[in-house]
Amino acid sequence: MAARKRIRLTDAGIARLRPGTREFTVWDSRVPGLGVRVRPNGGRSYVVIRTVEGRTRRFSLGPVASMGVDEARHECLVRNTGAADTAPKEAARAIPLFSDFVASEWHSAHMDRFKPSTRKGRRSALTTQLLPAFGATRLDRITRAGIERWFERYSLTAPGGANSALDLLRQILNFGIACGHLETNATRGVTKNRRTPMTRFLSREEIRRLQDALDGASRCGPSQRQQADMIRLLMLTGCRKGEIVNLRWTEVEGDALALADSKTGPRKVHLNPQACAVLDRQPRGKGPWVFPSPRWPDRPCSNNIYLWSAIRQEAGIGDVRLHDLRHNFASHAVMRGVPVPVVSRLLGHSSAKMTLRYVHLDDRNVREAAERIGEAMARLMAGESD
Repeated sequence: MAARKRIRLTDAGIARLRPGTREFTVWDSRVPGLGVRVRPNGGRSYVVIRTVEGRTRRFSLGPVASMGVDEARHECLVRNTGAADTAPKEAARAIPLFSDFVASEWHSAHMDRFKPSTRKGRRSALTTQLLPAFGATRLDRITRAGIERWFERYSLTAPGGANSALDLLRQILNFGIACGHLETNATRGVTKNRRTPMTRFLSREEIRRLQDALDGASRCGPSQRQQADMIRLLMLTGCRKGEIVNLRWTEVEGDALALADSKTGPRKVHLNPQACAVLDRQPRGKGPWVFPSPRWPDRPCSNNIYLWSAIRQEAGIGDVRLHDLRHNFASHAVMRGVPVPVVSRLLGHSSAKMTLRYVHLDDRNVREAAERIGEAMARLMAGESD
């Protein structure tokens, strides 16, 4: 085993340590058992080796930014002489509370990088879930058992929201590791709720009934006519709800939408003639929105398309979510021979892998494909040319 590297640790010398491709530790020549661990991402933290019940164990004292080397030496001596079996107040302050860490280090490093819509969702998850559950707990005191209890409670009412909040918690704790506050991530091993896959899409008859229900709603006044047209655009374009709700006239460019800000960034949506007709019949007001709020024309309409609940019941498709219209668009495109990479472009996905989650084929299409492949293979096996 290679000898441990020992130097006289100084605050200036620690600041000059440069990360390598692998984690390494530099040990102090003055106080045995004290070292500075340097991670590949640049994180530096004090560590101390102690013998507990005959076993040698390594403990973290916290990031180097939280204490000077003299304070770290004192803490190391206290621990190794058994003067305190629990972390003293100085060490306790070195590892921040979850709420303090989120408000300072994590917020400054991550929050401004999120898109505005994503930032809103992160703030909601923090305010309503993570901070009430873990805000008053030190990062190193957050346990897997505690996370599982919180996750199970939240999953009873919002399994999808629980998954998203768990992802955010995992990312925050990973950053806590990078900052030297933690050794491991307590979310490791916590299993997310399984997503209920969409196993069907709208049949031709269901689409016809949905169209009839939308036509009926359109005759019930401007507000319902506006929402019916929004639903039609979702069916005809495969756009996300937010892309239609927040659509501006400046983003309508002839037979295409030049969306300035979608989930995956700016993107272009090519419109079919039917979608163009829906846009052409929208009244042009003074505000910038294609679908303005009926009460406040200078604002977009409500993100909640409340008409959908009544429409899907009337059309006999009560189990279909509004977002499933996007799945439906993708599935029908593939069934009509549109290649998956092209469908991926139509939906604005960052990869074709994501598109495959949206695509569902019924048994008839799979059976027909199997027959075509079988016929082609039979001709090849018989020595015939294609």
